[in-house]
Amino acid sequence: MVEWITSEGLVPYPDAVAEMEARAAGIAAGTASEAIWLLEHPPLYTAGTSAKPADLTDPDRFPVYESARGGQYTYHGPGQRVAYVMLDVGKRGRDVRAFVCRIEDWVIDTLAEFNVKGERRAGRVGVWVVRPDKAPNPDGTPREDKIAAVGLRLRRWVSFHGLSINVEPDLSHFDGIVPCGIREHGVTSLVDLGLPVTLDDVDDALKRTFARHFPG
Repeated sequence: MVEWITSEGLVPYPDAVAEMEARAAGIAAGTASEAIWLLEHPPLYTAGTSAKPADLTDPDRFPVYESARGGQYTYHGPGQRVAYVMLDVGKRGRDVRAFVCRIEDWVIDTLAEFNVKGERRAGRVGVWVVRPDKAPNPDGTPREDKIAAVGLRLRRWVSFHGLSINVEPDLSHFDGIVPCGIREHGVTSLVDLGLPVTLDDVDDALKRTFARHFPG
């Protein structure tokens, strides 16, 4: 059974990392159950293993933490639902790429609960929405904004870190980084798209759609 944990208030990033690592070790050792941890962080930036220093454009704005997850710079803060995914990938096929795709598909299904069409893009990890309401890119292609980020770490075939969905964060807080190293596209949130969605609503949708992608 997967345990669902929801934290109230803002969880400091170092505390979350310590808790995740301990839980992942317990899962690998067979002494703890798999878990999905739903939380918010105070405003901060994290640098994944592929982060480029030039993409941290305002290093003094918020605390910056080195992270062992994959990916580049990302922002976490109030109004963003973070879901840390501590699952046994060893018993789920040992296919890391397929596992990441399942995480993205889970997010896409969650967004569909609110009639938002999230999409995957080749070469861009995460989930995107097309913005026909905004001016197209200079080359005429439609504008696309990122609504969810995915960054994982595996240790002994157990995952930790996970995903974040922008529900109602302060989108100006993303200005201090080049999110995930992508300059030509922006970021959005469910509320920015005109939807009066709460964190509780997103939590319920995540739980409803989870078993479609991670049965058992």
